[in-house]
Amino acid sequence: MDAFKQVETFVSVATKGSLSAAARAEGVTPAVIGRRLDALEQRLGVKLVTRTTRSISLTFEGAAFLEDCQRILNDLANAEASVSLGGVKASGHIRVSAPAGFGRLHVAPLLREFLEMNADVSCTLDLTDRVVDLVNESIDCAIRIGELPDSSLVSIRLADNRRVVVASPAYLARHGSPVAPPDLASHNCLSLGQQRGWLFCGEKGETIAVKVSGRLECNDGAVLHQCALAGDGLAWRSLWEVDADLRAGRLVTVLDEFATPTMGIYAVFPQRKRLALRVRLFIDHLKNHYGSPDYWVSSPPTITAPSIAGRAA
Repeated sequence: MDAFKQVETFVSVATKGSLSAAARAEGVTPAVIGRRLDALEQRLGVKLVTRTTRSISLTFEGAAFLEDCQRILNDLANAEASVSLGGVKASGHIRVSAPAGFGRLHVAPLLREFLEMNADVSCTLDLTDRVVDLVNESIDCAIRIGELPDSSLVSIRLADNRRVVVASPAYLARHGSPVAPPDLASHNCLSLGQQRGWLFCGEKGETIAVKVSGRLECNDGAVLHQCALAGDGLAWRSLWEVDADLRAGRLVTVLDEFATPTMGIYAVFPQRKRLALRVRLFIDHLKNHYGSPDYWVSSPPTITAPSIAGRAA
C-alpha cells in the first residue's frame, strides 16, 4: 500500500472527524479508509487514533504527527504549484476574508492588482472584524492579525506587526509625553470601546494590561486614528495603520521601550490535499508586497468602489 496515500488518509480522517466523512470525500468505503489507517499505524508502530463506533480522537502521538503531515502536504502543494506556473493559468473564484481596517488599506488594493494580473480569476472579498468559520462559510483564505489559536487551519506568516502608542506633536507639546505606562492615567486616551486595556511589557518581560480612560470611546479604529492626528489624545494603534503618519511626522510614538513583541499577520486556509493555484498565487502576491520594505513606506490607495467585493464568478 502506498505510504503517501496512508498519510493523506490519516490527515483527511483527522480533519474531517470520521472515517465515513473521509471515505465520502474520496469516493471509497469506510473499510478502505480503516485499512489504510491500520497499515499506517502498523508501519509506524504507534497508535495514532482512538476509534469508537461514533467518533475518532487523536492520541498524543497522532496530534503531533498530524501537525507534521499537514505541513508536508502543504509544502508539496506549494512545490507543485510553483513548477506549474509556466504552463498553467489561474482561474476560478476565490473567497477572501480580512479584518475591515486592514482589509481596506492592505488587502483590497492588492487584490485589485491581483485580479488585473489574472483575468480568469474572480473574487468575493468579505471585510469583517469577526472571526469567520472558513470551512462552514466556504472561505478560501482569511487574513488574520495576532497569534493564532491551535486549530486544523494552515497558516502562512505574511508580515510582522506590533501596536504602538501614538499622538500628534501638538498634543504632546500641550500635555507632555508619558514616560511609563502608569502615566497614561493623566492623559486623554482614545480607546476602542470596552477593550481589556493597552498591552505593554513589564519589568520581567511579562505582558501587562493597563486600563485607560479618556473623553472618547469608539468601536471604529479609523476614527481613533483621525482623532489622534487631530491632536485629541493618545491612541494605541497597529503599525500597519500609522506607519505612513510616523514617517511623515504627523504622529510620533511614546512608551516604545515598553512595547510588546511583534505579532504576525497571517494568511490562513483550511487543510486540503491541494491548494488551488489561484489561492496560492494570491497569498504569494500579498507576501511579496508585504515583504518589501518599500511597501510600508506609504500605504497604497484605498478602494472606494464597492464592486470588488462581489465580482461574479
